[in-house]
Amino acid sequence: MMLLLLLAVAMPRDVIKPAPPPPPPAQIDGLPIGALPRQSLPATGCAAYLWSATQTRTLVAMVSADDRRLRIALDGAIVDLPRVSQSGASAFGLSQSAQYAVAGTRATLDLTIETRGDLVKGGVVSDGSLRLDRDGKDGLVLPVTGLVGCAG
Repeated sequence: MMLLLLLAVAMPRDVIKPAPPPPPPAQIDGLPIGALPRQSLPATGCAAYLWSATQTRTLVAMVSADDRRLRIALDGAIVDLPRVSQSGASAFGLSQSAQYAVAGTRATLDLTIETRGDLVKGGVVSDGSLRLDRDGKDGLVLPVTGLVGCAG
């Protein structure tokens, strides 16, 4: 009897691991743009984290001021588009309107960024749009809102 008790105590126990989170949707509301996984704040400068302002609210883009790039999930792959031009007023290193492009894909990001007393080192994207044009494919305009966060 004692031997059975010792064996029961010494046996390894099954560890129950929580299920991994489900992957972000490959497409949002039938559009070719999908959700981004969690994005970190850059080591320096500021970044805007943009959520779709549609039926499905999810993180769809991150734009980095220092890296001058726009990150989106397009057709199931994460794509970084470098900034090619910008115009309008600037807040936190991000322009009111900026264009990003890589071979065959162009994006225009128009943002209204506001500062608020209850936010430190950042602001709110109260209104915005992400326009996406790709060679040989239909274009789209996605309304976005979000937050701006700054390192340091």
